[in-house]
Amino acid sequence: MALNLDLIQAQLNEMKEYISEKDIKNSSVSSAPVEWHLSHSLKVINNIISSLESSDPGNFKKEFSFWKVVIFLTRKIPRGRARSPKAVLPPEDITLEHLKGEWSKAKQNVSLINSFPGKAHFEHPYFKHLDRNQTKKFLEIHTEHHLKIIREILEKG
Repeated sequence: MALNLDLIQAQLNEMKEYISEKDIKNSSVSSAPVEWHLSHSLKVINNIISSLESSDPGNFKKEFSFWKVVIFLTRKIPRGRARSPKAVLPPEDITLEHLKGEWSKAKQNVSLINSFPGKAHFEHPYFKHLDRNQTKKFLEIHTEHHLKIIREILEKG
């Protein structure tokens, strides 16, 4: 069954609109500027989809995670609780070219999700193994979390 990727594609399109506002910061909302949230979100998308692509579906383990249930049901990630793994931290110098490149790569990578087996997976530090469908949902929730922060930084509702 093909997954509907319209929400993630719409989120990516919204992110593209914010690239030109990358240097804006509002410390009452976040200690990081818009560019950090964009770069981090795009790195998460690209790294996770790369992990799905290289995973062995035979190694998928369904494991219970209380926090996965809570986050997936509420579709909200609490702010300031978790720390990003080093692999998805933005570079020191976030250039316009970096953001445009990561965005183009993410746009292309998202279109690949439906080509992966259902038990293609990645291992989340808190949620354990997420299969392809759970990964899509996580990407939607995580991307929306950072888009909300960006909107608040820019005061765009």
